[in-house]
Amino acid sequence: MFSVLINAWRVKDLRKKILYMLLIVAIYRIGCHIYLPGIDPAAMAAYTGADQNIAAAILGGNYATIFAMGIGPYITASIIMQLLTVAIPKLEQIQKEGEEGRKKINQYTRVVAVALALLQAAGTVSSYRSMFMVNTNTIANAASWQVWLVYITATVTLVTGTIFVMWLSELLTERGIGNGSSIIIFSNILSGFRGGVYTLLGQTLNGEVLGYVKLVAVVLLFVGIIAFVCLVQSGERRISVQYSKKMVGRQMYGGQSSFIPIKVNIAGVMSIIFAISLLQFPSTISQFWNPPFLQTLVENLQMTSPIGAVLYMFLIFCFTFFYTSFAINPIEMAENMKKNGGFIPGIRPGKPTSDYIQKTVDRLSWIGAFFYMAIALIPLVLQWTLKITVGFGGTTLLIITGVALEIAKQLESQLLMRHYDVKGFLD
Repeated sequence: MFSVLINAWRVKDLRKKILYMLLIVAIYRIGCHIYLPGIDPAAMAAYTGADQNIAAAILGGNYATIFAMGIGPYITASIIMQLLTVAIPKLEQIQKEGEEGRKKINQYTRVVAVALALLQAAGTVSSYRSMFMVNTNTIANAASWQVWLVYITATVTLVTGTIFVMWLSELLTERGIGNGSSIIIFSNILSGFRGGVYTLLGQTLNGEVLGYVKLVAVVLLFVGIIAFVCLVQSGERRISVQYSKKMVGRQMYGGQSSFIPIKVNIAGVMSIIFAISLLQFPSTISQFWNPPFLQTLVENLQMTSPIGAVLYMFLIFCFTFFYTSFAINPIEMAENMKKNGGFIPGIRPGKPTSDYIQKTVDRLSWIGAFFYMAIALIPLVLQWTLKITVGFGGTTLLIITGVALEIAKQLESQLLMRHYDVKGFLD
């Protein structure tokens, strides 16, 4: 990992991309410390942030700031558009139009994200009114239109902040290294990682929950999780492919063997992020409309409750297969293989090949789904058994490790490409 970074830093183009990525992340983190209009700094100074959940730590920025909603509305909009693509044939047809179709779907996703951001911003500002907005005397002495002007300004600022974060993530994807949304989420987790470590150490030193032996056990557990995540992230099933020989003019082509790599973690961390976003949707609605039944629903959907934990595991399992179905198309792979004269040894071309690929993908998805479920369940088990409440857990470690490995692979591939370009030029 460090050798890859050192080698990438020596290449001028990659060094520019790394610096560009750091600049965008720095801009984002600065915005996560700028309060919304109307926020009382004294109230925020007294706020401990104890009620921030895992969704806020992953998808959003700091509390009551212009980037408080972070990339969350865009992630939710992506889920909705993927569901609509399956349900609406017109959208499915647009998606199959190649690069132009992808651009149209992305544009629709942005529009849905802005609408969701407006809805969530209204609820968020409504929840801030009684906690962080300017003091009661100031509001009472002001005209009603002035009070509403503060609320409307804060709402528009939140929506604008989310749009700005979406733009930053797209810039990172186009000009940086790796996926921009993943890097934004990565920076959110790292910003709260230090607080989680301090909380864990504070519980140990004060003797409230943990002893030193338990602290060592928890640290070793998280180290083991990181090692296991690295192992699964690099795991793949290689399907052998043989290409038949054919004559083109007077030259003989083909006759080579290759393989199709299918990763164990095809869905990556997106299944966990999708599950978190879906579970937090009722909580967003309850911020400005909170009847008794919705309040009960929100309480039961908390990940710390048995019902919420079971539903969380179920959604991770379902979204793993759902996202994998978008990432890999066995029928298209079999057709491309047949056009190029390739075949899997022992499998007939056409439908038998696509069925074989689908069967392999399904088996890997079962392994990946149970792996993600186990990783996501670890912090909940620690909280139930040892009463440990920290700002990081299996999910956050999974995302951090996955994004770090993805960045390293992107750097390795670009270094390898430049190596071949230079070698070919010299030859």
